[in-house]
Amino acid sequence: MDLSHQPQASLRIGQKRLFLFGGVGLLIVAVVLFTYFGTEIRANEPKASKAAPLVPVTVVPAAVRSVPFRLQAIGNVEALSTVSVKARVDGQILEVNFKEGEEIKKGSVLFKIDPRPYEAALRQAEATNARDVAARDQAQAQERRYKDLLEKNFVSKDAYAQFRTNADTAAAVADASKAAVDSARLNLEYCTIRTPIDGYSGKIQIQLGNLVKASDPNPLVVLNQVHPIYVSFAVPEQTLPAIRSYMSAGPLTVDASPPNSTKTGASGRLIFVDNAVDSTTGTIKLRGQFANKENALWPGQFVNVSIKLYDQRDAVVIPSQAIQNGPDGEYVFVVKPDMTVEARKIKSDRTEGDSVIIASGLKSGEQVVTRGQLKLTSGARVKPES
Repeated sequence: MDLSHQPQASLRIGQKRLFLFGGVGLLIVAVVLFTYFGTEIRANEPKASKAAPLVPVTVVPAAVRSVPFRLQAIGNVEALSTVSVKARVDGQILEVNFKEGEEIKKGSVLFKIDPRPYEAALRQAEATNARDVAARDQAQAQERRYKDLLEKNFVSKDAYAQFRTNADTAAAVADASKAAVDSARLNLEYCTIRTPIDGYSGKIQIQLGNLVKASDPNPLVVLNQVHPIYVSFAVPEQTLPAIRSYMSAGPLTVDASPPNSTKTGASGRLIFVDNAVDSTTGTIKLRGQFANKENALWPGQFVNVSIKLYDQRDAVVIPSQAIQNGPDGEYVFVVKPDMTVEARKIKSDRTEGDSVIIASGLKSGEQVVTRGQLKLTSGARVKPES
């Protein structure tokens, strides 16, 4: 066996193994590089853009219509008449013929005071008057008789003058006693206390069986007349020329409703403009009168008042909930024909109920978003919903 060729054979085998391992290593490196750069290339490739979702919103078209121009104020309801019922004679209360808070018609009996002392006083006055009338008639008869004697010169003028004086004195005494009868009869009538107005009674201040005095400053009860009723309020003095101008053309309508009320307010007319401006507040006092048939207004109540001056025609109107406030002021989201929205700056003039009159920035028929604004930005696509 030739051992001289063994080193060369081992060398060839080692070279083959080295070549094999090197190829495998290059292959692994190539795979790693391909994987790395392939990932980078895919990462840098532009991704397919997804369409933004449509935002559901509620839209309303800007409308053009006639809108009343009104002045707003806070008013106070006042009774047409307030009567503090008091006793005009002294005595004991025998009857109370009504209930507290009850509606009472004019002429109804409220209280009755014990009439017996005044009945006796009336009879006494009538008796005194009868005596005085008899004395007057006797004196007048004597005066006529002595007048005939004077004409025949049977008595002196001085004697006749005395009888004439007696007759005149007796007539005056009879007239005085007649006045006393009238006074006693009037006091007897005062024992029955009647209501002078139609109205509602307040709390009864004195109960059955109590004594009352004509000099007592406290009323027995207070009555308020509420049909019709007044509402007094004040507006800035700058509005006075317009109020007087439109008032001269015809009656101005005044509406009044309780705060936070969902019911339709009462409607009346302006009847009074104060003759001077309050210099301390810069306001002018006005008063409206209301029929108040349904008792919608009550004395002492505070109400929201509005005066209609005229109708503003061709006004652009949108719901108040469509208006948003931003750093640059008021704006609305307007839906364009391609169903995208635009944040448009506007200028509002005034409010009328739940609507806003637009001064500039919006045209009739343009669609404005009234619900869903929190999810919107300029250019967002929307899906109008009813």
